[in-house]
Amino acid sequence: MSRIGVFICHCGENIGATVDCEKVAAAAAKIPGVVHSVDYKYMCSDPGQNMIKEAIREKNLTGVVVGACSPRMHEPTFRRACEEAGLNPFLCEMANIREHCSWVHEKGDPTTEKAIDLVRVIVEKVRRNKPLVPIKVPVTKTALVLGGGIAGIQAALDIANAGHKVIMVERSPSIGGHMSQLSETFPTLDCSQCILTPRMVEVARHANITLHTYSEIESIEGFIGNFKVKIRKKARSIDMKACTGCGLCSQKCPTRKIPSEFDAGLGTRPAIYVPFPQAVPNKPVIDRLNCTYYLKGKCRLCEKVCPTQAIRFDQEDEIVEADIGAVVLATGFEIKHGDFFPEYGFGKFKDVIDGMQFERLASASGPTLGEIRRPSDGKKPETVVFIACAGSRDPAKGIEYCSKICCMYTAKHAMLYRHKVHGGNAYIFYMDIRAGGKMYEEFVRRAIEEDGVKYVRGRVSRVYEREGKLIVQGADTLLGAQPVEIEADMVVLATAAVANDGAEELAQKMHVSYDAHKFFAEAHPKLKPVETNTAGIFLAGACQAPKDIPESVAQASGAASKVGALFSQDELTREPVIAVVNRSAPPLYSTCVGCFLCQAACPYQAIEREEIRTRDGKLIKTVAKVNPGLCQGCGTCVAVCRTKAIDLQGFSNEQVFAEVMALLDRSEPDAGI
Repeated sequence: MSRIGVFICHCGENIGATVDCEKVAAAAAKIPGVVHSVDYKYMCSDPGQNMIKEAIREKNLTGVVVGACSPRMHEPTFRRACEEAGLNPFLCEMANIREHCSWVHEKGDPTTEKAIDLVRVIVEKVRRNKPLVPIKVPVTKTALVLGGGIAGIQAALDIANAGHKVIMVERSPSIGGHMSQLSETFPTLDCSQCILTPRMVEVARHANITLHTYSEIESIEGFIGNFKVKIRKKARSIDMKACTGCGLCSQKCPTRKIPSEFDAGLGTRPAIYVPFPQAVPNKPVIDRLNCTYYLKGKCRLCEKVCPTQAIRFDQEDEIVEADIGAVVLATGFEIKHGDFFPEYGFGKFKDVIDGMQFERLASASGPTLGEIRRPSDGKKPETVVFIACAGSRDPAKGIEYCSKICCMYTAKHAMLYRHKVHGGNAYIFYMDIRAGGKMYEEFVRRAIEEDGVKYVRGRVSRVYEREGKLIVQGADTLLGAQPVEIEADMVVLATAAVANDGAEELAQKMHVSYDAHKFFAEAHPKLKPVETNTAGIFLAGACQAPKDIPESVAQASGAASKVGALFSQDELTREPVIAVVNRSAPPLYSTCVGCFLCQAACPYQAIEREEIRTRDGKLIKTVAKVNPGLCQGCGTCVAVCRTKAIDLQGFSNEQVFAEVMALLDRSEPDAGI
């Protein structure tokens, strides 16, 4: 026999101003199975919670319905009160009579009647609720950080410094990411390498961090606290233990005209190389696509000159398996390549370059050792035009969003140019200046007022060549769209920040969502900005959206704090609102027919196959089984199951049908349930 208590909250005037709460409580008292019904001004307050506890003890309640606000706000509060009174917390439910009734209707009898209906519906559900036990999941206290840029580095160090093991995987031969390519950073103009390199070295030396560079994720399985990951360590053709990083092999390599990825194609490198002088690890890798030995079977000069015999031409990829409890995705971003903009002459004119190429020209470790030189002839450019929003905020290019960092780094580039080429002319074509950060607006004003950078508000329509000069055609919208034509020696494009190549494939491999532009999607833009829809996988940095360095570092520390919270306990407690396959009868008589439509539909890979065998091992049938650690309780499997063999605990078919019938038929249901 059900003994249900109903507690109606006035929520101050939020509910009480439009709903007759006393009438709702009186009507609820007449619902079969309800043995106690009261109303109170603030049910979530301590006196209100004590009222619920006392009623549970004195009336021997078997279920509780609280008519109040959104369950998202106070369901944990009321369930905790019920648990403290000795009632299973999942026998407590909330009827949302604030958002679903008082806030959307005027005061009157129909509003009160609707509130009564909402309470009646939840009473029928609670009559069919069953005690549930929270799921306990053991936690493996090792984190995987995927990506070795500044966000990945910060996340890895924060987690490792908290005393937990970290495995860092970076697909490039060295960690450092795009920040290692920068000359200086805004708004302080401090040296990028000076602030980044110590962090890179700390990662390599940290006792709690295992570093796998030139590696990629092969596969990942499991669930929060219990992931199993396979890492493919690509063959470097180098024995990392034997190599001392002396650099003799790179010096002697005869194949030296390969475009350098680190220098954005402006410099060259040999076939066996270290990406940049401060690389971590500072040991070479052989580019098999350009090595003479791998192409023609000849050379092997590096092997001959290596003093430690560290060259391994026959080295193969290695698969490393690891158990981890959480993942931080920090795979970064790319910039849109210049060939996407034929109207600007990129690829046609050597002196039209992108922002990353300008960074390398300005860097002391770049191909010109920090001198601003034209790629075409090595001369100093007397006039440089910087084009902001090259692709960003441009629906015609398929990139509607703002790339966020371009306004600031374009101002930085113009300032660096003026510092290095005294008397040079710097023009910036821009749509709007977006300098939304601490000291950012002041930085842009400094470029204009102190460094003499000339800003032109308007789009550039065309860049072409005339008599050895690049002609930039545009319009100044502040002067009534007056045409502007500038003769330039060099043009720099602030191209759009886009998702990495392979981001979509990686998202599918990790079972996380991504948006239309293939940036990884957070679980909630405000309440869960570093979490994904897959529990235990977190986001950091520009893999989620374009971000600058401070924001990437802050988000990385936020993701690390989430991992630390997860690792603070030996077991993870999860709510038991998960799918279950009908197993009330012996497995042989389960209504599951083994079609596995549920397995195909499950977005969390939570459906497994279970073989039912006789005692002598003979296979009888194969049925579906839900992994409670993976299931997120979305109900997709329930919807697609043809035989109705799957139910969602707490939201079974019986419960849902009872709620619907409570609205359709207001006659008294069987009070004996």
